[in-house]
Amino acid sequence: MRIDEESEGVSASRNHLVFAYYVTGHGFGHATRVVEVVRHLILAGHDVHVVTGAPDFVFTSEIESPRLFIRKVLLDCGAVQADALTVDRLASLAKYSETAVVPRASILKTEVEWLTSIKADLVVSDVVPVACRAAADAGIRSVCVTNFSWDFIYAEYVMAAGSNHRSIVWQIAEDYSHCEFLIRLPGYCPMPAFRDVVDVPLVVRRIRRSRKEVRQELGIEDDVKLVILNFGGQPAGWKLKVEFLPPGWLCLVCGGSDTQELPPNFIKLAKDAYTPDFMAASDCMLGKIGYGTVSEALAYKLPFVFVRRDYFNEEPFLRNMLEYYQGGVEMIRRDLLTGHWKPYLERAISLKPCYEGGINGGEVAAHILQETAIGKNYASDKLSGARRLRDAIILGYQLQRVPGRDMAIPEWYANAESELGMGSPTCEMSEKSSLMNSCTEDFEILHGDLQGLSDTMTFLKSLAELDSMYDSDKSAEKRQMRERKAAAGLFNWEDEIFVARAPGRLDVMGGIADYSGSLVLQMPIKEACHVAVQRNHPSKHRLWKHALVRQQAEGKNPTPVLQIVSYGSELSNRGPTFDMDLADFMDGDQPMSYEKAKKYFSQDPSQKWAAYVAGVILVLMTELGIRFEESISLLVSSTVPEGKGVSSSASVEVATMSAIAASHGLSISPRDLALLCQKVENHIVGAPCGVMDQMTSACGEANKLLAMLCQPAEVLGLVEIPGHIRFWGIDSGIRHRYEALYVKMLPESILGETFLVKYDGHNDPVTVIDPNRNYGVTAPAKHPIYENFRVKAFKALLTSANSDDQLTALGELLYQCHYSYSACGLGSDGTNRLVRLVQEMQHSKASKSGDGTLYGAKITGGGSGGTVCAVGRNSLQSSQQILEIQQRYKDATGYLPYIFEGSSPGAGKFGYLRIRRRPCVNPNE
Repeated sequence: MRIDEESEGVSASRNHLVFAYYVTGHGFGHATRVVEVVRHLILAGHDVHVVTGAPDFVFTSEIESPRLFIRKVLLDCGAVQADALTVDRLASLAKYSETAVVPRASILKTEVEWLTSIKADLVVSDVVPVACRAAADAGIRSVCVTNFSWDFIYAEYVMAAGSNHRSIVWQIAEDYSHCEFLIRLPGYCPMPAFRDVVDVPLVVRRIRRSRKEVRQELGIEDDVKLVILNFGGQPAGWKLKVEFLPPGWLCLVCGGSDTQELPPNFIKLAKDAYTPDFMAASDCMLGKIGYGTVSEALAYKLPFVFVRRDYFNEEPFLRNMLEYYQGGVEMIRRDLLTGHWKPYLERAISLKPCYEGGINGGEVAAHILQETAIGKNYASDKLSGARRLRDAIILGYQLQRVPGRDMAIPEWYANAESELGMGSPTCEMSEKSSLMNSCTEDFEILHGDLQGLSDTMTFLKSLAELDSMYDSDKSAEKRQMRERKAAAGLFNWEDEIFVARAPGRLDVMGGIADYSGSLVLQMPIKEACHVAVQRNHPSKHRLWKHALVRQQAEGKNPTPVLQIVSYGSELSNRGPTFDMDLADFMDGDQPMSYEKAKKYFSQDPSQKWAAYVAGVILVLMTELGIRFEESISLLVSSTVPEGKGVSSSASVEVATMSAIAASHGLSISPRDLALLCQKVENHIVGAPCGVMDQMTSACGEANKLLAMLCQPAEVLGLVEIPGHIRFWGIDSGIRHRYEALYVKMLPESILGETFLVKYDGHNDPVTVIDPNRNYGVTAPAKHPIYENFRVKAFKALLTSANSDDQLTALGELLYQCHYSYSACGLGSDGTNRLVRLVQEMQHSKASKSGDGTLYGAKITGGGSGGTVCAVGRNSLQSSQQILEIQQRYKDATGYLPYIFEGSSPGAGKFGYLRIRRRPCVNPNE
């Protein structure tokens, strides 16, 4: 049932009623919206007993009445936050168990007695589960008022904690089922536990003072740009700086600590400041998404620059609502911490938020509660079995979802809801607002799943822009870019395109010991390569002019051609395009040899890069007997930086082979695909690499470490990265270039010629021993033996109890690995400097004053430069310290390191997309 925005108001003195209003302990947002509902109930002459863990001032600053009674009890802890932007999933479940599960019998007994003693007419919950069960036991009706329920939020946390915690979710859902109906607020999540629903407008606190009055009080002229910083409490140790704000801007800081010193362009608000007035006086807001911030930003038409939180599933639904009404700009966490605020603030003030819906949800909800308490039956709009089933499926999806995957509202859910005529903002938002939906507007996705990956959405958006660019003269700047111009004519847009994605990798443990059969632990990183492939009959293929001239000069009928465009050529000093007749891969009736192919791609240094991409086709021809009889168009776009030791080449190979296999109907397992890609790099590119990189890119999973042996290539399993641990990669800027029985038997070094005479070769078919070189023996032999032990210990520690000792031991293993690398002669000044900076930060006074943040670091991959892997606590302070290390490294060397942070699925887990461009519709027709 939907209540109209124009309400009758709350009738005064419809009997003198007593309400027991339970408020969750999660943040102030719930308490502030409860205030608005309670205010209207008290204005109507009723008594309200608020059961809460929130400070009294949240209620008493707005309501001064003897009819308001505050009972300080915490029965629902909500989500435990490690800091302002990070939810600790395991701690949340542990705290809920401690707060509501272990003492459950005692809580129910106490609450039933208390409800009876105050003679409550109605129990209202926002959104404390046990309150509904206590009301039922006391024989009192209950109603929930909320936009989300804890069974939906905790569902993801169970994935981190293990299925033995699912009973918490089911208990919460069972408690909610005793509620008579749900008063549902806009921006809601699926809530299958509730049988009946009444939709109301936004619950928003009223404004007491005008923009002009607030600015006069603060002494701020009307032409000064004002941003309000609202994170529900400042991140610990966060330092705000003058340069964070553009000239002519001031910032109002909510929740700053009493000891925090602020720059002159930042103004600290009192802790009990009435935030709505200051929001309405500002030009935009910078903060985290919650119901309170989003609803009030929409109500006051205040542009909202938001930073995402990890692991809070309410956020995507509110975010979609915010973006649908053109009121939101997303800021990445790194830019928040480094003070790169200017482009976001300037973008925000250009927005025109367009929310025109009702903002009297507090009054409407109070009216419904009053009428329910005197006996009116609102439970008439029962959610259909189909609708509740859809919600339940979404909840089940949460319980089984891929860790690390962004939560998005499934299109089928939104469409089904629209078919029921629910007409909720959630449906409209999810169909029109986000980048994901702009992708589905551009392309029909015939197979596959975007998996919430923003880089995939961006890649599809860039494809759509190529289509319009091809026939447009408006993109003068873009047309000057050779690669974009070439890519614009690459595809036939009415035909299907196949897209694959493969990430780079961070070598967490194992490194060069993989050559000796040691266990390795590798993490697929957030940065990835996307490849789009289209096959066409030669007669339909769009040929570049020189390729067309070549075929005409040879007097040929149209023959299959391979055309490749690779983005990023300007940054790597290589040609942006490559093309060849596919027949050139044949030597008579057989594919050309790998050695011949290697020479073919080495002819032109600016085209040598094509061996990584085109070489995939030759390997498939040689190893699987595939013959390619149609033309192939191929676009490569990678965000994996080159030369930084994170496997940029492997990601290109794996993504290319995945896309070509998908477009030609080939079924290749991720492991076999990795082995085939290794052949590309070993035999056609000519790089003597192991298979570790390709295996991680193909077989890895988000937020897990791939445990594998590389000789032979054997995946041993996946190791979940605990929620309290995070890994970073820090680029040095320097490019790649047992003891009891055996140690006394090994020489310190050996001449290559001596080794060949004595041992007649080695087991690696792609590396060559130089007879004239003197090779170190003792340290390189010692490293893999001890490294294998270190990796096994590291793997075991990841599954041990969350403690400072656990992190300290993990960090110590990284340090030991780094020193062992160095003993093999693989260190570099840059990587050694980064490891020292991590050590200095770890042992600094700031880190020792509380829980430690950073715990260890090591050189990665092949060594001699590249990237350092660091381990630390998953918190905002750790991220800030990584950024501080980045700046210290720049101050010392002049080079600003690239920071790798985050994880994403491997190519096998991603699968592939099969897409078709939707026809453009002329709006004037």
